[in-house]
Amino acid sequence: MRRYLKLFSLLLALVMVLPMAASAQEIWKPYDEQGNPLRTDRDATGENGVVASSNFYASRAGLSILEKGGNAIDAAIATAYAIGVVEPYTSGLGGGGFMLIHSAETGEDVFIDFREVAPSLATPALWPIGEDGKVIGGQTSEGGKSVGVPGEVAGLEYALEKYGSMSRQEVMQPAIDLATEGFLVSFNMNAAATDSYDYMIKYPELGHYYLDELGLPYEIGHNYTNPDLAKTLKMIAENGKDAFYKGEVAQAFVNTVQKYGGVITLQDLENYEVKVREPVKSTYRGYQLISAPPASSGGTHLIQILNILENFDLKAMEPSSAPALHLFSEAFKMAFADRSKYMADSDFQDVPLKGLTSKEYAKLLADKIDPEKSGTYEADDPYKYQSGSTTHFSIADKQGNMVAVTKTINYFWGSKVAIEGYGFIANDEMDDFVPGTESVNRIEGGKRPLSSMTPTVILTAEGKPFMTVGSPGGTRIFPTVAQVISHVIDHGMTIQEAIDAPRIFDNAGNKIVFEGGAMGLTPETVAALEAMGHAVEDRGEWNLYFGGVQGIVYQEDGTLHGGADPRRDGKALGF
Repeated sequence: MRRYLKLFSLLLALVMVLPMAASAQEIWKPYDEQGNPLRTDRDATGENGVVASSNFYASRAGLSILEKGGNAIDAAIATAYAIGVVEPYTSGLGGGGFMLIHSAETGEDVFIDFREVAPSLATPALWPIGEDGKVIGGQTSEGGKSVGVPGEVAGLEYALEKYGSMSRQEVMQPAIDLATEGFLVSFNMNAAATDSYDYMIKYPELGHYYLDELGLPYEIGHNYTNPDLAKTLKMIAENGKDAFYKGEVAQAFVNTVQKYGGVITLQDLENYEVKVREPVKSTYRGYQLISAPPASSGGTHLIQILNILENFDLKAMEPSSAPALHLFSEAFKMAFADRSKYMADSDFQDVPLKGLTSKEYAKLLADKIDPEKSGTYEADDPYKYQSGSTTHFSIADKQGNMVAVTKTINYFWGSKVAIEGYGFIANDEMDDFVPGTESVNRIEGGKRPLSSMTPTVILTAEGKPFMTVGSPGGTRIFPTVAQVISHVIDHGMTIQEAIDAPRIFDNAGNKIVFEGGAMGLTPETVAALEAMGHAVEDRGEWNLYFGGVQGIVYQEDGTLHGGADPRRDGKALGF
């Protein structure tokens, strides 16, 4: 009976007209009355600043800070905390991420790594592998053993103290207000809860927060509040990161995680450290690329893919034509072959960054591509060239400051373990390690798991601000970001056009996963790819499998143009 009630609730939610919230504040809904994603009104322009995020409420939180005179970093902190409230299934206090900052005043590029880390007691033996080669019981993807030590609160506080201009209370107040006063449940939030209904029952703390009084997912349009999360945010606003990593919140976190089999200790939380790293840099068609270094693979392989593609005249090809997509597919497969062999936390592993991002190595790989036939590739040797999952938002201001943030709790709803009384969800980042002892990305205490997150900023050849971009989407992130960058630079698309354009994905599995439907690849293009030897899989139109890109471009007239992804609840706002 419960399952029938669940299905009825979902069907009702899909067709209902979204009501206005009781709040007199402006409300923007990403879906029409039939629950279909809006194809227009995702982008925005501004003379002073633009915030592009995956959720209207989060974008509004960041924009309100810019309007009050805060800088781009202040706005980024406000947006980050707000998005953890309104999209709890993608990120939040129990997760981590990366922040890339470009300072207009100094020209400095700073990469702040607040990625989760493995507990100090973690060893491969704690996650035994079954005969099928997978971790027994899915213990890296759900439950307490899947939880890594969260870094979000520490990372956001570091960024604010070092580069912000406003107080913690000021930048956190929009998130506190959202948790207290509420926000409208979106189609995506309802769907995420519906799809994970069994987990809501299995982990009662999670169900406590995200099922209604009937034990069903909150309907689209319901004004959702989370007083416990508001309480936790207020504690952080008043007392900083110590309110999260020490005291009652830390104790509740450890108790709940250990209840479900985890090994995180209070000492693990207290010992968490933010890492400030040198971003990876390169060029594409003269533009300067700045992106994420390890423990993310994203920036390295974004650069590698674009370096490979630079050897071909993409501008002469239609952007969604078979010849162009074939080249992207081949470059993706090469990057993934190298990713599997070489990429891991550079604090634990010697990663050949210079080789992987060198133009010479890319030329070697490009020469292997048959422009008319799909190929299979093994990792090559980048050492010869050594000398030389999730949400994303982008913020830029008229001074030329750019901030790109990608943060996550990994899978939707993370570990499925919610911290009752405090209103947030623990991540399942242990799943981003490779089980066993053979991989460079094996589990080790204190180690950051490999990520694909790719927060990126781009400058012109003269060093002027041009673009900031990124996406969620697990291993699809850096291929997605590469396609969007190429659409803008090679084909002159606006940022919103580039985001809307159909995407593909391929890895070492040698199968192109593509977006079909009215806005996707044509049947003729798909047939041409098959004729080249590609296996294909249609994921349908504007599928969230392909991420949720949020980007901003500085236009020639000096205004900023922000684009947001219709595959999720994306909305850009500017002033």
